Amino acid sequence: MRSTDSSRFVQELVLYAASAALSCLVLFAGLRQLDPNRESSKKALQHKKEIAKRLGRPLISTTPYEDVIACDVINPDEIDVEFESVGGLDEVKQALYELVILPLRRPELFAYGKLLSPQKGVLLYGPPGTGKTMLAKAIAKESGAVFINVRISNLMSKWFGDAQKLVSAVFSLANKLQPAIIFIDEVDSFLGQRRNTDHEALTNMKTEFMSLWDGFTTDQNARVMVLAATNRPSELDEAILRRFTQIFEIGVPSRSERSKILEVILKGENIESNIDYDYIASLCEGFTGSDILELCKQAAFYPIREILNSEKDGTRANSPRPLRQSDLEKALSTSRKGKKAASSAASGLQSPEWIRPSDPEDDQEYRG
Repeated sequence: MRSTDSSRFVQELVLYAASAALSCLVLFAGLRQLDPNRESSKKALQHKKEIAKRLGRPLISTTPYEDVIACDVINPDEIDVEFESVGGLDEVKQALYELVILPLRRPELFAYGKLLSPQKGVLLYGPPGTGKTMLAKAIAKESGAVFINVRISNLMSKWFGDAQKLVSAVFSLANKLQPAIIFIDEVDSFLGQRRNTDHEALTNMKTEFMSLWDGFTTDQNARVMVLAATNRPSELDEAILRRFTQIFEIGVPSRSERSKILEVILKGENIESNIDYDYIASLCEGFTGSDILELCKQAAFYPIREILNSEKDGTRANSPRPLRQSDLEKALSTSRKGKKAASSAASGLQSPEWIRPSDPEDDQEYRG
């Protein structure tokens, strides 16, 4: 009788234990499904393994929040933009090389006193299309630093308190991967002036970012830098501007810089050798680097159009002819009409005075 009761007790105990284990398993699986960062964490883990393999570093230990940020980490070896890819801006590139790139590549040169401490914040500002983001990628490429492209959408979370933890993860991950550059494009949308109407979560996120940034500025050994770009520097909070120790204007290129941009864009393309870059640059007054790139793309389509027209007439060409200067001039006439139409449509809007003082070469061209 006792043996029967004992065996029944053991059976019930096993049944209860199995039920409890099953309940815990179901609860754990349900909570994992509810995790807002579940898919991002899985993707980040794979991405993290790839980064460790490419960098030749062991797989670092990260938190779930750092895994979310790891999705936006770019290895410098995968960046195909160098300083040579950026036409013009010679003075700015030289200053960035000395103040930003050298401290990241040769930290031993800047270990002699506080006056040589590396820059912890650099701001690039100027009108759209002048190459600010391109220049930021070139800095990461030249310095060999890991490029963390911070997207505001990744920092915003529907769960209370997660935004601050994600901001903290940006800096902690950068510290683990250093040398690292934390890049924020359109920084005014994230670190703009604080107002009474701001949501509490956004205010807390800004405060957390500035607090962590200050921690890195006091650590002289940290090879981590915040690099930002904006079209509207006046929209930035004063406390944020103070933390950018170096500020560079990336303005509308001058005539000589436009000529260099044309050379960089057309380098390696199928073009005629007699193109006068300086003359084309003189016709592109007010054009940004992005405008010149679109101009060249539009001109490159004219040889393709000739092939299509010849096929309609029954003839067939093996390959497009080289790009001519006349193609650029023809595309320029169309492009200038588009710019005039766009500027006249926005004539009622007040825009910042981005354009640099006139290049003497330009003045002579238009006076002559």
